[in-house]
Amino acid sequence: MSQRQQLERIMAIDRSIRDEEYPNADRLGKILEVSRRVIFNDRDFMINRLGAPIEFDRIHGGWFYADKTWVLPGMIVTEGELLAFFLSVEISKRFLGSSLESSLRSAVEKISKGVKGPVSVDLETLRSHFTFSGPTLISTNEKVLLDIHHAINYGQCFWMRYFTASRGEYTERKVYPYHLYNMRGDWYLIAFDELRNEFRNFLVGRIEEWNVLPEKFQRDIKFSISDWMGNAFQAERSDELTDVSIKFNALTARYIRERNWHPSQKIEENKDGTLILYLQTSGLGELKRWVMQYGSGAEILSPESLRKECIEEIRNMANIYKG
Repeated sequence: MSQRQQLERIMAIDRSIRDEEYPNADRLGKILEVSRRVIFNDRDFMINRLGAPIEFDRIHGGWFYADKTWVLPGMIVTEGELLAFFLSVEISKRFLGSSLESSLRSAVEKISKGVKGPVSVDLETLRSHFTFSGPTLISTNEKVLLDIHHAINYGQCFWMRYFTASRGEYTERKVYPYHLYNMRGDWYLIAFDELRNEFRNFLVGRIEEWNVLPEKFQRDIKFSISDWMGNAFQAERSDELTDVSIKFNALTARYIRERNWHPSQKIEENKDGTLILYLQTSGLGELKRWVMQYGSGAEILSPESLRKECIEEIRNMANIYKG
């Protein structure tokens, strides 16, 4: 019998006692369609694990609370729910970034203290059973995430001094913040940029200074976050969508067909075990870096411009290693 069913019975027993029905194992067993032994086990659990002050009234032939102020814990969890909670906490620590670690730890401690149920909350024991390896993250200030969230929530303009890594320079930007998303642990802001007069991606860890402005902006109702993300490849996008085809050799194809790499992807299987991956994206720079990590296991077939970029990159790498 599942732990969730036990929790439902415990709540039914609690309601019956609180309504002064003076329930006993026989009556509850018939109502809940379980045996007397099951009901007694539930009662013992309530007494020994939840601290319920249950006593037997001989006159009424049933149970009552000796302390009527006692209430069931606000949160009762099953073993599966506890495991899910633990996994979400540990993954969050690694993918939300160290900037939120103190706030996350505080929340976990508060929640853990209020959790009671068929299993105890022992996060340290669970940590000995699992190992997590997170990505290498760019440091992000917790305050900037909270301020961006505030600006998005209240439709306020956002000023920032931003470092553009490709040009190695800082620029001051006034943007209309729309959305925050996390890619492999790093935080990105999708915002309309007044300087470029278009929507842009900004890596939050590269924001050096910032300020939430009192000035409000009107959101573009035609702008779709899902469309924006769907046109990107991982963290990169531009305005022009391009049809891309990539051939993977038989060995690499085993790993490619395991995952969904892009919403638009289609796979063409070949008899020799190779495959061709087709997709439509605007993030060609990120796509190029992704393909080249597979070395000779991957070959850009189209577009021709991207294929030539890869050829040039390979030549430059070869020249470096010739020395």
